[in-house]
Amino acid sequence: MRAQHGCGSSSDHPGTGMAFSRIRKLDAPSRGIFRRAAVMLGSLLASLFLLHCLTDRCCTITPASASASPGQASSSSGRLFEDLRSLRTKRLVYEWTPGSARSSPVLADPLAGESLLLPPPDLVASRKVSPRFAGKVSPLGEGSKKLPQALIIGVKKGGTRALLEFLRVHPDIRAVGAEPHFFDRNYENGLEWYRELMPKTLEGQITMEKTPSYFVTREVPARISAMSRDTKLIVVVRDPVTRAISDYTQTLSKKPDIPSFESLTFKNRTTGLIDTSWSAIQIGIYAKHLDNWLQYFPMGQILFVSGERLISDPAGELGRVQDFLGLKRIITDKHFYFNQTKGFPCLKKAEGSSKPHCLGKTKGRTHPNIDPEVVQRLRDFYRPFNMKFYQMTGRFFGWED
Repeated sequence: MRAQHGCGSSSDHPGTGMAFSRIRKLDAPSRGIFRRAAVMLGSLLASLFLLHCLTDRCCTITPASASASPGQASSSSGRLFEDLRSLRTKRLVYEWTPGSARSSPVLADPLAGESLLLPPPDLVASRKVSPRFAGKVSPLGEGSKKLPQALIIGVKKGGTRALLEFLRVHPDIRAVGAEPHFFDRNYENGLEWYRELMPKTLEGQITMEKTPSYFVTREVPARISAMSRDTKLIVVVRDPVTRAISDYTQTLSKKPDIPSFESLTFKNRTTGLIDTSWSAIQIGIYAKHLDNWLQYFPMGQILFVSGERLISDPAGELGRVQDFLGLKRIITDKHFYFNQTKGFPCLKKAEGSSKPHCLGKTKGRTHPNIDPEVVQRLRDFYRPFNMKFYQMTGRFFGWED
């Protein structure tokens, strides 16, 4: 009897039965609450992901086919993960004028073969971005350092700094600001040292640098060819007489006690023999220097930019350069205004800035007055070299006008 009591039914203990009854009554509603909580959590995560896409960068990636085998599905998932990682390193660069409207651009993803839908410029402009990166969305640690694919190799006082500053407006060009002088002064440091000087670039962007002394240094063509025979070379040339006077003017500003331009020009003023050992004169013999380069590079890989037209028609010359580099013509007339004080064009908006930008005070110096007879002697000296240069390049620069 006592054993039966111990194993008695719940009716023997009314309180216990009531407790179990309450638990059983709460089971169904509890499961509903859990389901609703799970749905809410899923909705919250989806909303956060959508918000991330809208405010950061949105991408469309084709999902793996539903009919794929488990192994293929696993491979597709791995590739999807890699694609997402690569997409996060894309540099999205916008360039537009105030008040203009542009639709969202689309960039191709070279790895996945898909398209990236970029947020419209007004969305990017509305975000809080440092003025240094105005107009750009750029995640940290992006890209990699590469050896340059294009070089501005000359000439001194031809307009190389202006060309480089203008080109840096283009979103697909990344350039070193200072002159590395690698191939003429620092070659013993090696290519890895040179690579470390370069800015980081993404797929499709071009790395550039400019060192004007390359064009007149005999060892440089062979050294650049050893780095890459596909390197594109740009030479800014200018009337060699005007260039020589500009060269002298720069030296005079640093060394006011140097001899006069006239005395440096001639070995013998009486006979009119020009001193070609003076660098200001020697640099302007373009045909002689070009002969050296053509031993290592075909003419099709060398573009000659007119220093005069870079002043009178900067957009036109920049169009030729962009075509030569295989880039879209993004730099146009709207990027320039003519500065009457300096006498040459300036950028309405420089790279990484919303303000107009002109080259520094060292550019556009006033030239000293040179004896007209000396100027004419120099024109006569350069004429045959200029004619040969026109023939070699297939372009008439009009320096005899």
